[in-house]
Amino acid sequence: MNTNTDDLLPEGLSDRLPREAAIATDAMRAVLNAMDSHGYDRVRPPLVEFEKSMAERMSQDGQSISPRRMFRFVDPASLRTLALRSDMTVQIGRIAATSLADAPRPLRLCYAGEVATITADQLDPARQRLQLGAELIGNDTVEAAAEIVELAIQSLEAAGATGISVDFTLPDLVDTLAKKAMPLSPDQMEDVRRELDTKDAGGLKQAGGEEYLPLLYATGAFDEAIERLCAIDAGGALRTRIEGLKAVAARVSAKARLTLDPTERHGFEYQSWFGFTIYAEGVRGALGRGGTYSIGGTDEAATGFSLYLDRLIDALDGGTQRDTLFLPMGHDGDVAARLRAIGWRTIAALGDQDDPKALGCTHQLENGEATPI
Repeated sequence: MNTNTDDLLPEGLSDRLPREAAIATDAMRAVLNAMDSHGYDRVRPPLVEFEKSMAERMSQDGQSISPRRMFRFVDPASLRTLALRSDMTVQIGRIAATSLADAPRPLRLCYAGEVATITADQLDPARQRLQLGAELIGNDTVEAAAEIVELAIQSLEAAGATGISVDFTLPDLVDTLAKKAMPLSPDQMEDVRRELDTKDAGGLKQAGGEEYLPLLYATGAFDEAIERLCAIDAGGALRTRIEGLKAVAARVSAKARLTLDPTERHGFEYQSWFGFTIYAEGVRGALGRGGTYSIGGTDEAATGFSLYLDRLIDALDGGTQRDTLFLPMGHDGDVAARLRAIGWRTIAALGDQDDPKALGCTHQLENGEATPI
């Protein structure tokens, strides 16, 4: 084994060897097929774009959110700063706002590709990930949200995930309540959001958010948590959101375990009234997030989700060994082509010393037929 340190990979990056690469390919194909079956057309944005364009579409309320996480460098052709994408969602928004601006709405698009970040997430050391997702553009209704959640569940099931659970949240909850039902100053809003994120009751009181304490307990299994949320006296400010959550839950409750954490904001910088995180049994951490949002630059309503399959790939078994046919020296090429056409995977001998078993073959071509080894 070569131990030359020049061959080491940077922190947070790794190779996918044949078995893992095969699992990843199958999972990606299955997810894209699931999305396509629901009418989502695939687009393929470039790996690199102008930093300014991506940064503007990543902004929220005029504040840049994540450009600092992108790899940046100067384009020798234009002398402008380029960025390696860290999130494909913003690219889909650009496509919808430019090349597909005149396409009929709602517009259904899906995508798959690699993304990279300068720094890793605290809970995930990977700096390069496979991102797949779907965006329903021009609509952020309850019906659109339900379709997106259902599609996310079906996509993960197609990839091989089991025991799927979905955690709902209301990303703009504090903003909604602070307007009138539970008034807060701008400074208090930031403090209350922080204490709700950390689930700190004492800190919430000190921040002037005592009225928000019941939100800390409106969490857990969906049916119980939504009833606790309904019991909070917000002067009707939450009525439409609660009705929306119930409608989405009714559509997907038979397909996944549902929970609710209405104040969760981590990973929901873009989302508006609705967000969700999706998990699977046997896989550590979240496999994806989604929700409703507005496309940067145009403010067009959209609903979508992103899946990150690397953890699922690590957890999948890969199944039994694929049937592979060994083609001895001097074999009939036409016969081999016919067998490949009906689904066989073949490995041709390059010399008499080639060992079929060592090469991973399960069958050998003998007298024009595939014979088990």
